[in-house]
Amino acid sequence: MMEQKLVLITGANSGIGKAAALRFAMEEYKVVMACRNLKSGLEARNEIIEQSNNQMVALMQVDMSSFKSIKDFCNQFAGRFPRLDILIHNAGYFSHGEKEYQLSQDGIEMNFATNTFGPFLMSMLLKDQLTKSDDPRILHACSTNIKHFLDPKRVIDFENLCAEKIDEQPYNAHKFYGDSKMGLMILTIKMAEAFKKEGLKVNAVLIPGIRQSRASRSKFKGLQWRLAASIMQPFLATPDKIADLYFHVCTSETFMDVSGRLVNIDKKVMGTPDLTRPMGFATLIRELRRMTMVPAYACQDNNISKIWSLSMALTEGYLTEKVEAEPKERPKV
Repeated sequence: MMEQKLVLITGANSGIGKAAALRFAMEEYKVVMACRNLKSGLEARNEIIEQSNNQMVALMQVDMSSFKSIKDFCNQFAGRFPRLDILIHNAGYFSHGEKEYQLSQDGIEMNFATNTFGPFLMSMLLKDQLTKSDDPRILHACSTNIKHFLDPKRVIDFENLCAEKIDEQPYNAHKFYGDSKMGLMILTIKMAEAFKKEGLKVNAVLIPGIRQSRASRSKFKGLQWRLAASIMQPFLATPDKIADLYFHVCTSETFMDVSGRLVNIDKKVMGTPDLTRPMGFATLIRELRRMTMVPAYACQDNNISKIWSLSMALTEGYLTEKVEAEPKERPKV
């Protein structure tokens, strides 16, 4: 009998993460649920064990916006589990309607801290555990918000990731969220290249609009947004459908040799754009309606170099044995 494999899922206490934890538990995987909220995490864990009849479901605490929390988590994980087969970066931050800059404990804008640099640090710290697997895979949860980068004028403002422009530029929650997910998509491409020698595959999935619980919709700021979200629910994908997508990309033979790619909800690998030619109008309309290609912005060398260099510089103190007690001044890239 094949040795039981281990999957680690961040943000597994609700929504897609919880559905994914149940999906893997039903298939008799060992599951580690990495959650910030232990109370809701414990409730979710108990439900998953009861529904799957799989006792090998563990709960561990981590705050994906905090480098120190991630470092502590990875140290504890390595002490408990010598090997990791699948790492799914599902946890995400988006504060709908937020008007003020929100910064992490490390002084980084909260979307980028949670959605981009946190996953980068965790993957780097758990690389040794992953390389002990015979088929190690990392999965990033991206969003259709990155389609806004089909606009050639849309760029990540690398000079405002620590609220440097707080006095001159209003906060835009939607832009920061979309930009942070584009940052994660860019890291997917670069990490796949960096980890190729170790046989570690890194891919991303493009998540469309998802049905949300009433509790999640109640957090939207503004009655009109909560009403719109409620009306849209029947037309959105279910967490179970995305959980099935996670499982397919992380376990199927189809993706055994695929790395550095973006996969859509139909389980199809999205194409790579021709960077030598501008996108025609007809192609732009098609991509806005149903994305089939990765936005060119994610594949441009200068953007890849910037996000990688910034990720390495911001997390430098946490990639060594000694963890900095205080966040360092943000490096220039």
